Amino acid sequence: MRILGLDVGDRTVGVAVSDPLGIIATGVTTIERVGIRKDTGKVIDYIREYNCSRVVIGLPLNLDDSDSVQTEKVRAFRTMLENKLRSSGSLSKVKVDWQDERYSTSEAEEVLIEANMSREDRKKIIDRQAAIVILQRYLDRMPEEEKREG
Repeated sequence: MRILGLDVGDRTVGVAVSDPLGIIATGVTTIERVGIRKDTGKVIDYIREYNCSRVVIGLPLNLDDSDSVQTEKVRAFRTMLENKLRSSGSLSKVKVDWQDERYSTSEAEEVLIEANMSREDRKKIIDRQAAIVILQRYLDRMPEEEKREG
């Protein structure tokens, strides 16, 4: 069972994928946003490519657990993705879950700084690294039996 992790932003979508055992998250790519329909279509391409049974989307909440403007945009992205999955037939059983993404970008930034990456290079992959953080948090809290079930 593989899981796709997403960090959805206004300009890009960071994409990560788990290993087949659901233990380790690895970065895949950063999708440049062009429009919600095309962007969700690209996500579906990755779901197919990696044979994912689940998608985890980072939910950008405020520190007090309230929604922000970005939260509503990400909810709309999820709705569009779920609609496309349902209508695709073969992917209609793919589950979509939320993962709190608070501090994921700053955690990703710390990892890249520790790797001595330049500011310019960090900008290019920060969203993909944030998707790794989001997915890894999800995998770490997921029960073992659920990983085996897929």
